[in-house]
Amino acid sequence: MTDNPAIGVSGGRLMSHDEADKWTLRLQHAVTGFVDGPQESLEEADQVLEEVAARFTEAVTQRRRTLRTSWQATGDDKADTEQLRLALRDYRELAERLLRI
Repeated sequence: MTDNPAIGVSGGRLMSHDEADKWTLRLQHAVTGFVDGPQESLEEADQVLEEVAARFTEAVTQRRRTLRTSWQATGDDKADTEQLRLALRDYRELAERLLRI
């Protein structure tokens, strides 16, 4: 499967497996530590969610920027119909993925 910078890191992902794994481990740590430190567990879970949301927003913004660059005309150059069709397809795929979240 090839990487498509307009869609995601690889295989349609907005974040790398390493990033997702890091937050998953931190969240698991918060859950398993609840009995010994419920307040700290909740603070950690809150921090993880904040970081994930920020990274997700950053990733979507970057994908949108890449998409926009792929079709916007610069100077006298005009994107051909095939470029426009592919850009529209990528917009649709990204929007549909976001709607399934």
